[in-house]
Amino acid sequence: MLSSRESTPAKPKTLALPKERVANVTQISDKAGLENQIRERAYQIYDARGCEPGKDQQDWLQAEHEIVKPRR
Repeated sequence: MLSSRESTPAKPKTLALPKERVANVTQISDKAGLENQIRERAYQIYDARGCEPGKDQQDWLQAEHEIVKPRR
């Protein structure tokens, strides 16, 4: 015969991250999201000027300026 202790499944253990680690993960995901926004805007700029090659750095800087400056 099983005791009540043996018939009840054990609760899974959860890991608790220190607040500093959680904040770091949030910052990383925020940076990745920001970089994706800049990348998308840079492509829009490239596309709007007829997909002319050779100005990728200029497009990136313009997109970065448009997206980052309003946040400050």
